Formats: sequence, structure tokens, C-alpha cells
Amino acid sequence: MPTPYEGHLGNGSAPSIASGRLAYTLGLQGPALTIDTACSSSLVALHLACQSLHNHETDLALAGGVAIMSTPTLFLEFSRQRGLARDGRCKAFAATADGTGCSEGVGLVLVERLSDALRNGHPVLAVIRGSAVNQDGASNGLTAPNGPSQQRVIEDALAGARLAPDDIDAVEAHGTGTALGDPIEAQALIATYGQQRPADRPLRLGSIKSNIGHTQAAAGVAGVIKMVQAIRQEVLPRTLHVDEPTPHVDWSAGAVELLTEQMPWPDTGQPRRAAVSSFGISGTNAHLILEQAPTSTDTETAPAPTPLQTGAELEVQARETSEPEVRPEPPVIPWLLSAKTPAALAAQAQRLIHHLDTHPDLDPGEVAWALATTRTTLDHRAVITGDQAALRDGLEALAAGEPHPALTTGRATPTGGKLALLYSGQGSQRPGMGAQLYHHLPTFAHALDH
Repeated sequence: MPTPYEGHLGNGSAPSIASGRLAYTLGLQGPALTIDTACSSSLVALHLACQSLHNHETDLALAGGVAIMSTPTLFLEFSRQRGLARDGRCKAFAATADGTGCSEGVGLVLVERLSDALRNGHPVLAVIRGSAVNQDGASNGLTAPNGPSQQRVIEDALAGARLAPDDIDAVEAHGTGTALGDPIEAQALIATYGQQRPADRPLRLGSIKSNIGHTQAAAGVAGVIKMVQAIRQEVLPRTLHVDEPTPHVDWSAGAVELLTEQMPWPDTGQPRRAAVSSFGISGTNAHLILEQAPTSTDTETAPAPTPLQTGAELEVQARETSEPEVRPEPPVIPWLLSAKTPAALAAQAQRLIHHLDTHPDLDPGEVAWALATTRTTLDHRAVITGDQAALRDGLEALAAGEPHPALTTGRATPTGGKLALLYSGQGSQRPGMGAQLYHHLPTFAHALDH
């Protein structure tokens, strides 16, 4: 062993050190994982990074992959399996596909919850709407792809993104250029994305491996980078080395077309969306759905993020711009009062009654807002709910120390943290409650939309 490397080869060649060294160099202390699912590794890493953000394990995440061929072993093994293209080119989905062409690469992306990125003023290049991971299980060989599993991972990603197949414009396929894998992948795409699409909007299909070769563990993130840039440039790049689509696929079974020529990415009035596939030789499949980033107009008109929104999902849904700004006064309004003692609480109610008598034109909603946001919150509390008449009656009952149907009193107890309640109205306690809150309260509507 060469003297300069003594004591370093053991740790230095361990896969776990790859992510650990990044965390060490940058001083990161969240989850640090080195993932090996072969060719799907970087897309699985991105899927897990999104899950970490969803679960609030972290606020920012780096995800990606790297492939370095420091020995000729991979070339020797693939050549013995007759898996290498004679000219080294990946002819994805082409009739002349005769194997893959291996290459090296590294790619890394930074992901953040969309609400945090908008609040922090970070540039958003694209939005991850959904992702999914699954396994081939038993197929006709350990390394052979499984069509039904590929269909399921696509369907799971669409379900997580809450999108229909025809909402996706293009797919950056795994597309390694092999006679076995490409037809299975194409058939899965036709069965999922190719059905019931408008005739003038077929799914556009391509593979970056025709440009840079198969970067193995970095293949997924390479496809992500390609499609993010394609969305931003509004261009669908062509796939190289296609003489004609492979005859081993029934292309007439669905609306899926190979991108044999570069073309503009049409504006359909909806955000541009693309999916990225990676299928590992280990049998682990991954599928991710990208969406065009919100425009500056979207971000300028969006409400300021609230504590509810900072934990929101990575996707964003646009509000209807035609919605009127002025909403009707809610039929039930809460007035909140607090004080150090019950007597002080009654006195507070009496002072509010005097203030209302002095200013009879005050809006009940504005009074509710001021009581809730501009006054110190003390232990002895009262909430009066109802329309304008009920609010006045409840307030007078509180001042007199008497009960009233609109009045609730109590003493606060420590909870150990902040609490937010979202009344979705899904139970039988009050059908339509969520719909009514949505209609009357802009803050509730914005939080629920997000």
C-alpha cells in the first residue's frame, strides 16, 4: 500500500463517506444518506429529500448523484453481457438500439419547501409536484425491468401530485438504448400517459442518455437538470441517434411520440410539466414530476406565508384570478377578551361596551381583528360569538357576570407550544363548515389553497 494513503483507504472508499464528507465540509447536521439503488440512486435521493422536507427534518436539502469509473470493470462486465452499444452511443427507443454507452457524471440540486423559498426570496427554478419509488419484485430476471411495476410507480407519482396523465407534457425517460429495457419502458408510458389524451397533445418522449451517455447513479439528476432547463427555455429538446422508433413497441396504442426533432414547448394555459424516470438494475424504480415555477406575477399576488403555509406541500396551486376581492361579512364573528382576573375581565367588557356606544359605526369584523391581534393575551379569557346582536348581548352578560349562549369563559393552561386549528368540516359535527369558512375568511381560504 502506498505510504501516503495508509489509514485513508478504508474510510475513503466507504460509500457512506460520500454524503458524510459533504455534511462535514458544509457543517450540515440534518439527515445525511448515501443511497445505492444503482441507476435510480439520484432520483431516489431526491424523493427522500422531498420526504425529509415534508416531515420537517430539514429546511433545505442537497440531493444528487455521482458516477466515476476508476477501473474498466463496468465495461468488461457489460460487454460480456452483450449490453454495450458497439459505437458507445445510447440510441434510446430507436430501431437500431444495440446497448447502452456508460459515462461519468455528477449532479446536485438544492430543494426547499416552496413557501419557504418564496418567503426567503430564493429563486425557484422548478417545483417538484410529486414523486414515487417502488421495486420490480419477481420478474423474468434479477436485472430485467418489470413493466407493471413501472406503470404503478408512474400512477403513484401522479396520485401524489394530484394530477391526471394528460397534465404531463413530456417524459424524460430512463431510455438506456437496450433492446430489452426500452420497449418495456415505452409500453408502460403508453399504458399510463398515452391513453385518453387530446390528439394534438401527445406525450413527448426523450432521453438525455442519447446526449451524454448513461451516467448510472447520476442519471436521474441529469434528467431533472435537463427538464428544468427545458421548462425554463420553453423548448423540448430532441433525442439523438433515432433512425426510426423501435418496431418492438406498438406506438399506435397510445398518444406518445419520440422527440426526434427539437420543438417549442407549447403554452396550454397551464404550467409546463414534465416527468423523469429512473429504473435501477437492482429493480428499484423512481418517477418524479416537475412543474414550471410560479411566475413573478404569481409570487407578487400571493399572500405572505403564514405558519400554516411553511409546512405546506412542495407543490403550489394557483388561485382563480377572477375571484372577487370583497367577501361578504361572515354571519358568525368571534370577539376575544382576556384579563388577569375574572373581575378585570368583566371590567374589560364594560369598557368595550362604552367604546362601542361612543363609536356606533365600528365594523364588528374589524373589532374582532383588533381584539385578537392588538391586545396582550392574559390567563382569564372570554369568547363571544354570533352576529352583531348576539355579540352585544354576550358582551353585556360578561360585564354583568351572567351566563349567555354566545359567551364562553375559561382560564388558559400552558400547552408547551403554539397551536393552530384548521376546521375542514369533514365530520358530521357541522356539514359544510369548511366551505363556509373558505367563503367568508380570506386567510382560511389562502391557507387551505396552499
